[in-house]
Amino acid sequence: MEMVRISSGDVMEMEDARFSDILAELNAKQISTSLRVALGWTAAAVALLATVIAGVGGFIGGAILVGLALWIGGWFDSYRRTSILMYDLTDANLAAYELVTTSFDAMMKCAGKWHVDASGAVRDIHTWKRNAGAAHIVDKRPTVFDYSLPRVVTSNITPPAIKCGKETLFFLPDFLLVVESNKVGAVSYDTLSIRWEPSNFIEDGTVPHDTQIIGQTWKHPNKNGGPDRRFANNYQIPICRYESIYLTSVNGLNELLQVSRGGVTEPFARNLRALSAVNRTAVLQPALPAI
Repeated sequence: MEMVRISSGDVMEMEDARFSDILAELNAKQISTSLRVALGWTAAAVALLATVIAGVGGFIGGAILVGLALWIGGWFDSYRRTSILMYDLTDANLAAYELVTTSFDAMMKCAGKWHVDASGAVRDIHTWKRNAGAAHIVDKRPTVFDYSLPRVVTSNITPPAIKCGKETLFFLPDFLLVVESNKVGAVSYDTLSIRWEPSNFIEDGTVPHDTQIIGQTWKHPNKNGGPDRRFANNYQIPICRYESIYLTSVNGLNELLQVSRGGVTEPFARNLRALSAVNRTAVLQPALPAI
């Protein structure tokens, strides 16, 4: 069985001319050297030398120096390495964005939330028997839905955010900000495609308390669905009705997520489309003052 990776392209290729100035600013901030780190390492070297020369007195003085260097470096970084995005939303934009956050809250409250890294179709009977009769195998990991901002951004709005493997998606009022390590990209909502569908998952682990169990299967089934009695440790496994949401874009976004409760992804997709429609009727550009 061949597993196919589900991952986005290069974040730096996720560009949109409408947000080019913002992206240029954020990418410059991301790759700039941290004074906190530079001063911290320098002070640590001085502290080590002082400890060798002066013993305990040098160690205490060095510790104070390191703390002071980290504080000063962090203070400078808070201005030098931070971009400010200030939004003044119209009533229509605010109402549309609040619907997005409300529907995001419903997904965030799901007991189970996963990012799917890869999937593959089961094509042989041996693999089918070993995986409780599953037609597809997925490689997924628990993930985080929350409200947060990238390290280099300060804003009067804290957006919904989803951790997707190496990338984190930030749903700002006017576009989707994609951050991977020191790279930043943008996806306009009018180019974002969101698909959702129920997903029956054979759950061999902990069953989330809010999921719907629609049936049972055996760990090692026969072709007719009964237990294969050649396996001594054969037991029944619940089939859970999860929901999948698939986010793609023409400039390289490609992420698949699952949540444990049905009926929560469609409102989020619908409200993002409504927000995109409202944004097209008004020029919504966050202020980006020079730092």
